[in-house]
Amino acid sequence: MHEKEFLLTFTVLLHISAYGVVTAGSRTGVYMDNGVQTVKQDFMSVEERNEVEQEILTMFGVPKIPRKSPKNLDGSAPQFLFDVYRSIQQDGSHDRRERSVSDVGQYDDRTVEDSDVIVTLYLSNHSPVSNVRHEHGKRILFELNDVPPEETHMITSAEVHLYQSGSSSNVKQYSVTLYQVLVSNNGEKELEYVDTQNTTTDYDGWLRFNATGTLVSWTHYSYPNRGFYVSVHSHDNREHELKPEEIGMVTWADKHQLSEAKKPFMAVYLKSRNGGNIVGGPSLQKHYRRRRRKTVESSYNSNPFQNVAEGFQSRSCQIQTLYVSFRDLEWQDWIIAPDGYGAFYCTGECNFPLNAHMNATNHAIVQTLVHLMSPIQVPKPCCAPTKMAQQAVLFFLEDNNVILKKYKNMIVKSCGCH
Repeated sequence: MHEKEFLLTFTVLLHISAYGVVTAGSRTGVYMDNGVQTVKQDFMSVEERNEVEQEILTMFGVPKIPRKSPKNLDGSAPQFLFDVYRSIQQDGSHDRRERSVSDVGQYDDRTVEDSDVIVTLYLSNHSPVSNVRHEHGKRILFELNDVPPEETHMITSAEVHLYQSGSSSNVKQYSVTLYQVLVSNNGEKELEYVDTQNTTTDYDGWLRFNATGTLVSWTHYSYPNRGFYVSVHSHDNREHELKPEEIGMVTWADKHQLSEAKKPFMAVYLKSRNGGNIVGGPSLQKHYRRRRRKTVESSYNSNPFQNVAEGFQSRSCQIQTLYVSFRDLEWQDWIIAPDGYGAFYCTGECNFPLNAHMNATNHAIVQTLVHLMSPIQVPKPCCAPTKMAQQAVLFFLEDNNVILKKYKNMIVKSCGCH
């Protein structure tokens, strides 16, 4: 299923669930126009709601709802991605974004814009103590289980974010270097250079290290992930290695004392190999056939909005409200943002004459004229989206890592006759 078909599929799912038999059900999380105002649709059965939920999860690329567990929104990774999310939502403009006070981790606007998925990884609970030949540096390890597979996503960038708590006394310059931990043929630990950032003792904030090549070697070429090694040297004495905490670097050794907002994390940026297309679940056709049978067998007046739906059909092509509330679906435990989103949809007739507000294509105008002459052979043009927008969704994964996904063509911005 291509991305341009996603909204149609989603609308069909809601339509066939709504305009069938009225049954005792549960909250649907769906709001639609009733001809007068936007109202909540409360006539799905439990089975229907579960099916619609599963379809949405499949479209989101989430196999199942993450188990309920305490989620920390104050952590460095959630705050970092929330900053990114807010910048994306500001009319899609990365130039006019407003950063939060914490400015967690910083990021490159172009990298964010070019990615479809951004996932953050915390330090592993089993991060090893440094056991390489250097005594003063710190070894850190990130679990890679939540990085999407290379078959479906291409890594475009990966960065390690480390926090430094600055001190104003005795200001000096230092180099913080990140190495990849390797094992030589004789079994000894070796270090391979990754990236370096220069800093001073009075700097208070985040340092970013480009680790794209290293992550690709672990995920694509299946090199063993033995973590990173953080090394600090003074510009005055490059032969002497310092402990990272001596200049306020927050690493694994400080894990239990540091605040959640300063925890090290890794940000991975990915591009979907299918161009951002969303794949729908397999139950759509089965569900549609079953609902069609129920609808035919039910009485015409079983749906209180049936007459309203017919009223829509006589209107000219226009945009109508379709809002999905994640909070009403009780997904607020794992979806950080948004609480819901306005998908909207197109409905109405494309009758002659096609007015300017119908945004008709030249082909639609010609088709309308031919339809007037041969209404049986040539159908009228269809009311369809003419402009669509993406929707970003920020949510927790099973192990409390956080992921931001941008879904293309999720929101109808305008409608027209095609």
